[in-house]
Amino acid sequence: MPIREYKCKDCGNYIEVIQGINEKPLEKCEKCGGKLEKLISNSSFVLKGSGWYKTDYSSSGGSGKAKKSKEESKAAAAPAPSCSCAGGNCGH
Repeated sequence: MPIREYKCKDCGNYIEVIQGINEKPLEKCEKCGGKLEKLISNSSFVLKGSGWYKTDYSSSGGSGKAKKSKEESKAAAAPAPSCSCAGGNCGH
């Protein structure tokens, strides 16, 4: 269930409430009885992985994977450094 956030217009009290989508929004502050304002907050929903971009879906009958640029291909071919110093000068 979503977490709804409210702020009292009178006293500034901040409230987080777990509410179902069909539940009516809160209207009264439990602290002072003032009017509550429903806040709009950032979502924690994040899209990761392939398939979320227009280039990931080929309309010309390709394999469905995004094409890599020449720079991306070169970066993928370069070996990763063997230690965290990125220069290999730390003696590991």
